[in-house]
Amino acid sequence: MSHKLKVVTIGGGSSYTPELLEGFIKRYHELPITELWLVDVEEGKEKLDIIFALCQRMIKKAGIPLTIYKTLDRREALKEADFVTTQLRVGQLKARELDEAIPLSHGYLGQETNGAGGLFKGLRTIPVIFDIIKDVEEICPNAWIINFTNPAGMVTEAVYRHTNFKRFIGVCNIPIGMKMFITDVLKLTEQDTLSIDLFGLNHMVFIKDVIVNGQSRFPELLEGVASGTLTAGSVKNIFDLPFSEGLIRSLNLLPCSYLLYYFKQKEMLAIEMGEYYKGGARAKVVQQVEKQLFELYKDPHLNIKPKELELRGGAYYSDAACEVINAIYNDKQAEHYVNIPHYGHIDNIPADWAIEVTAILGKDGAKPHPRLTHFDEKVLGLIHTIKGFEIAASQAAISGEFNDALLAMNLTPLVLSDKDAEVLTREMLLAHKAHLPNFAHAIAQLAASN
Repeated sequence: MSHKLKVVTIGGGSSYTPELLEGFIKRYHELPITELWLVDVEEGKEKLDIIFALCQRMIKKAGIPLTIYKTLDRREALKEADFVTTQLRVGQLKARELDEAIPLSHGYLGQETNGAGGLFKGLRTIPVIFDIIKDVEEICPNAWIINFTNPAGMVTEAVYRHTNFKRFIGVCNIPIGMKMFITDVLKLTEQDTLSIDLFGLNHMVFIKDVIVNGQSRFPELLEGVASGTLTAGSVKNIFDLPFSEGLIRSLNLLPCSYLLYYFKQKEMLAIEMGEYYKGGARAKVVQQVEKQLFELYKDPHLNIKPKELELRGGAYYSDAACEVINAIYNDKQAEHYVNIPHYGHIDNIPADWAIEVTAILGKDGAKPHPRLTHFDEKVLGLIHTIKGFEIAASQAAISGEFNDALLAMNLTPLVLSDKDAEVLTREMLLAHKAHLPNFAHAIAQLAASN
């Protein structure tokens, strides 16, 4: 390894960046990063300045020889980068508000990674990720891209389906939350070794086994979750609404919390509609939390990551990021839960899919865990449905064709009428036009016909 280790974070003005830096500081003894570059866009400049100053104070307090830079020039930052992390939000939180509010105004779930909202976040994000990949291929082709930008599954699918870039790994904090939940309820200590068989798609994962010190403890975990006797102390319980006992027992799998959108669609919609009519979508709450965080970050005496950051939904994701980088850099051959192509490793799904799965990570990247060669047949139908939606969405992001976007909107099981799909597609294309340059032609035609 070279004596210089350079990490570039695109979306450096994000409120999560202090957590990322905290992770790097904590691991400095084995991951001696010499340069961290924070990159953002013009609209994010003010946040970037605040984050940069806080990060400088954190590094000074830690007393490590890490130099931090900030820039709005991505290409300048990428020179000689070893790792690039992407944590961007095209259109910022205002765009998220539209992703939630427009579907809700038509009586549909408004959610930033599923359904109509997830589709439009994907349409805005994928072309930007492709631009970043082009720059990386040209400027630092040996760098790894570790992506947390949502919708992580759709983005990973698009990258492996439509580019030739192979050093791309998608990371999500949902499996981390599940792992913390398991550690907590089984009362595991540092001395215990925990291995989790997790499979599916991003925000649609299931756990089918939990192995502690070589022994499966899945039956007692499943029993505890099904009967409701297990609740987590330290983690905000990952199931906001409990899944029904019958569902857990009949599946004989532990679903992640996002599966509430499919198994409790009626209840989740009712809750969201209630919030919407009271004038608050989740994006409004997040904007409030973020505003408070940035007020804290401005304090010249603050030199650690504040506790309040954990109120944001993505808490701990950056810990996952640091661990993934650490595993590759130090060739750890360690277990992680990531979004990657499986290249036929799983025997009962198409070989060209990108999936979220337990993987072993080392210097050559991530490979699905040798134990996981088969997806549980019981949930294959649902997984196929969502993968069909992701594939259609990534095609639309590239083509910029109205009909491609409409197809994806019709394929999500969270939109229940073809007429509504058309209304939503039109309305959301027009609402997001500033951040959908690929769709300029389609949007101009829509505007003319309105």
